[in-house]
Amino acid sequence: MSSKKNKKLTPTQQQYQEFAKAREPKRSVLYNCLKAFIVGGIISTIGQGLQWMFMKYFDFNEVTAGNPATAVLIMLSVLLTSIGVYDHIAQWAGAGTIIPVTGFANTIASAAIEHRSEGYVLGVGGNMFKLAGSVIAFGVFSAFVVAIIKITIQGLGGM
Repeated sequence: MSSKKNKKLTPTQQQYQEFAKAREPKRSVLYNCLKAFIVGGIISTIGQGLQWMFMKYFDFNEVTAGNPATAVLIMLSVLLTSIGVYDHIAQWAGAGTIIPVTGFANTIASAAIEHRSEGYVLGVGGNMFKLAGSVIAFGVFSAFVVAIIKITIQGLGGM
């Protein structure tokens, strides 16, 4: 794989690379960051509003209101993904939609929708976590490493 990176390009390939680079649209980094910030902030504000609603109307406390608020955000994300709206929002906002938990729900739901024609077990069940599976695996591994570090630090502090 690394030998392909060091491979010399033919003159035709070099010419094509220059041609493609000249026609590639210039992206405004500041504008894209601003859009991502605004949309991510809106999603987070909706989540905060849901948490407040669960505390005010359903007698949850500040700690326990986070779980149902997150569940509602996930359900909204899956619903918007299923009707095709979330993809348009993500296309415009970029990273602003993938950072909150809604982006994770979108990856799972879109993979499930894409493979539903192959059946529920082999299509939906087998392909739903292909994209999100690495996030789950690395998240579990990271939590394990952090827990080991915490236990080690606490063990050293008790000596």
